Amino acid sequence: MRRLQENYVEKIYAGLLGKIIGIRHGSNIEGWSYERIEKVYGEITDYLFNFKNFAADDDSNGPLFFIRALEDYAYENELTPEHLGLTWLNYIPYEHGFFWWGGYGKSTEHTAYINLRNGIPAPRSGSIEQNGPTVAEQIGGQIFIDTWGLLVPDDYKLAAEYAKKAASVSHGGNGIYGGMFVAACISAAFSKKDIDEIIQCGLSVIPSDCEYAKMAHDIINCHNSHPDNWKECFKFIQDNYSYGHYPGNCHIIPNSAVIMLSLLYGNGDFSKSINICNMCGWDTDCNVANVGTIIGVKNGLEGIDYKWRKPINDLVICSSVIGSLNILDIPQCALYISKYGYKIANDLSYGKYVDALSGSGAKYNFNLPGSTHGFRIESDDSESMNLSLLHSDSVFHSGNGALKISGSTMAYGTEIKVFNKTYYRPDDFNDSRYDPAFSPTLYPGQTISGHIMLDKESETGAAACLYVKDGNSGKYYESCAIQLEPGTWQKLNYDIPRIDGACLEEMGFKIISKDGFRQTLIAYIDDVDFNGLADYSIDFGKEKIEFWNNLHQEVSQFTYLKGIWTLEDGELSGSCSDYGEAYTGGYDWEDYGFQATVIPKLGNHHNINFRVQGAMRSYALGLAENNKLLLYKNHNGYSELMQTVFEWSHNAAYTFCVNVCGNNIKVFYKDKLILEYTDSDKPFLKGQIGVSVKEGSHCHYKDFAIFPIHI
Repeated sequence: MRRLQENYVEKIYAGLLGKIIGIRHGSNIEGWSYERIEKVYGEITDYLFNFKNFAADDDSNGPLFFIRALEDYAYENELTPEHLGLTWLNYIPYEHGFFWWGGYGKSTEHTAYINLRNGIPAPRSGSIEQNGPTVAEQIGGQIFIDTWGLLVPDDYKLAAEYAKKAASVSHGGNGIYGGMFVAACISAAFSKKDIDEIIQCGLSVIPSDCEYAKMAHDIINCHNSHPDNWKECFKFIQDNYSYGHYPGNCHIIPNSAVIMLSLLYGNGDFSKSINICNMCGWDTDCNVANVGTIIGVKNGLEGIDYKWRKPINDLVICSSVIGSLNILDIPQCALYISKYGYKIANDLSYGKYVDALSGSGAKYNFNLPGSTHGFRIESDDSESMNLSLLHSDSVFHSGNGALKISGSTMAYGTEIKVFNKTYYRPDDFNDSRYDPAFSPTLYPGQTISGHIMLDKESETGAAACLYVKDGNSGKYYESCAIQLEPGTWQKLNYDIPRIDGACLEEMGFKIISKDGFRQTLIAYIDDVDFNGLADYSIDFGKEKIEFWNNLHQEVSQFTYLKGIWTLEDGELSGSCSDYGEAYTGGYDWEDYGFQATVIPKLGNHHNINFRVQGAMRSYALGLAENNKLLLYKNHNGYSELMQTVFEWSHNAAYTFCVNVCGNNIKVFYKDKLILEYTDSDKPFLKGQIGVSVKEGSHCHYKDFAIFPIHI
């Protein structure tokens, strides 16, 4: 056992904040040259663009999803590059979203993904031997690596081992060394305060004679010669390590040289380090993000100026195949990583976040310093002033924090919403970066709860209720309002009713001013949670084709792996030349009933899927050739579990109901049990619902219903 430091989780949180801040800071000038940036912006001291919400990015997609191999396969030495390659195949959509899909032999990640799909396992999938040095030594080996350094604090050699396995899926040579260096620096930054020492820890885990190490030592020497002039050092990089010196689209060495320069000349200051890195240009979001993680961990939360944190609001948008995992918040991600960090260290104490890490705490607990979990505040009164939503570390219901709500000039009946978005649409973003798509994180039938307190200093009385908003109808559903008692924490609960054709896009509190003249409101919320089983239906006549741009259009509430998925005549339509799948629902759904009507149009393979944990982990029930109904398990490839005779024909409708409880699967047709199977071989015990077709089939689907089952 190795006891982890008391502030381990906070350090992870600071590192992830640094990562996301860096991505956002560099996003809109990615690919720009130093000269262009200097001409347009001059000295950079703050964000360059104000986003509505920051869309998905490859730099965050990779780190937050590749780490899921720890849950799906193994978290200690048993974890292999092959496991990590399968993790790619499970969570990454086929040639859309997630990565830059620049073509086989041009995009390193695209090349590795196609290799994996065609049976070339990792680490061969990313090796120089398979793909050549030009492809293998691009930048991705280090931009997707941060979470492996966050996983193992103060053990930079172990961090480098994890990073080597992860980077080898898509990279070789210097592409891997860059990943090992960055992960080792992040791990070392948990305890070491001197930048030079952190860099030396990073260099100690890679070959001393590799190009990456040679570049690093040259930058260190340049810094020693010009310690007060980073632009002089960048001139040295331009002359010796610029893009023109290396092949490919975005080679790792020039960008790593910029990272090295920024670490040295930033002198350990977060703002200075990321601003210098951004002004250098090239792959700005990647470089600034790696620097942000290292300095974020080193300095901790107190070392990150609030001006960087506020626009982030803890939100992380992703673009995996699992839509309900594409809406994340940074504290949630920090706790997920730390849970495995504690396991690897065999430290069963879980520190001061034992409730959250053991699963007994509220989803939104505001315990991490400054955390907001993506909550927002709005008022229906245009004259309301100074509305604010800030973290409180002095007043809370439990743990270490809460959210403080305040607003002035609140007239009688003014309604304030304090809420979390549980679904996003194209209008919520400025762009379609890396093609995000979503399933809601909250569903009808579930129960939401939360604690609220009216401050004794509040000048106005207030009532409060919990609510959800159905984005398809625009209708609000609310609990009964209660009168708030100043200075007393009060708990609210709301059992969301079954709502047919719904897409819940908001959940939170409504606070209603009860005084007859304009005064200031002060209140707090804490321990907001939701749980329980979904109970609703999907009406495809109410769903929409969400238009992001001409090349990115999605069926609302659904994500897809591959294929043509659209809406036709109030039905979901899917077709694909080889295999196509689409998914919706909650990733953490366990026992449920799923009813769907299947209308085969062309071909011989028409499936509904359940307990979907990604593209390589699910069950499926399908109409198949020769009048068969097949039950499959997809565990890194589909295999048949059982079959029965079932006469079917094209353009006819067949309504099936699948009940999953524990490892037992029951299939009903016209209320008659027609298949039952108990999976005793590593069963999937949770997951979404979905649909799939293969071998040129075209199928329509309707009448989706999800409901609790009672044993």
